[in-house]
Amino acid sequence: MVMVKKSIKLAPKVPDAMTCEAAFRVLASQYLNQLAAQHKGTFAGDAASLHAMRVALTRLRTAIALFSPMVEGDDEVRLAAELKWLHAHLGIVRDLDVALERLAKMEQAADAVERTWRNERDASQRHLSRALASPRYRRLIRDLSAWIEHGDWSRKRSKGAVERRARAAEPYCSEKLEDWRKKLLKKSHNLKDLNARKRHRVRLANKRLSYAVEAAAKLVSASEKPAQQAMLTLLRKAQKSLGQLNDDERRRSLAAALGTEAGEGGLLLDAKQKKRLLRKAAKAYDQLAQLEPLKIASA
Repeated sequence: MVMVKKSIKLAPKVPDAMTCEAAFRVLASQYLNQLAAQHKGTFAGDAASLHAMRVALTRLRTAIALFSPMVEGDDEVRLAAELKWLHAHLGIVRDLDVALERLAKMEQAADAVERTWRNERDASQRHLSRALASPRYRRLIRDLSAWIEHGDWSRKRSKGAVERRARAAEPYCSEKLEDWRKKLLKKSHNLKDLNARKRHRVRLANKRLSYAVEAAAKLVSASEKPAQQAMLTLLRKAQKSLGQLNDDERRRSLAAALGTEAGEGGLLLDAKQKKRLLRKAAKAYDQLAQLEPLKIASA
């Protein structure tokens, strides 16, 4: 089993004093390029490439969500559905990679169980490779590139549409990030009492805010860098804990589907481990609530 190494690029450089239109193009184009750059490795079954491709895809979807009032329209809805299709294919293989990594660390993992999971990984990879070789995938990449550069959103001539494109990115992003932070804190209230489905929604909101803060990194003035880093640190702490809990739920579902004994040998988290992860995430959100709003302004 080849272990995944994290070599994922962060946010692309965004010049100071950009309009929302220009900032969106810079971010979305570079995330799309990062995604496409991982195609060959992911198609061949490389776990690290797949992980990097999935992260790039999530960053791209976050950039679209960040500027959603400006880019919304029929094309955005269609492309969002296609991105969801691609994410689903990448996600199932990634979940199996995470499970196999955990199995590799277990001293008493049953050979039959590991073989079953590896066979499922191989089957899912074949489905993914077919998707990546399909006209549907090629059309998605082509259409995304064209949409980012001159999509329907960029041609709207109403007063509101023109103003949204021309608005300075810094104050817009400040408002959007603060709105997302408030929504995340609301969702994470009483985290320990949430079921797995609601906790998963918190994790997604956490990831979206984290990637959006990273995307706005080059718009943040030097004086606000410490505040930005403090926010990212807390978001990553919460994300790590919630991610482990989500991985555990996915392993349970996959084990049930495969008919394997996932609970043997420590593949699944026990109650004590879950409580510890929930406490860590809750503490991070308590600290996140104490931070001042991130103020983005040209240096």
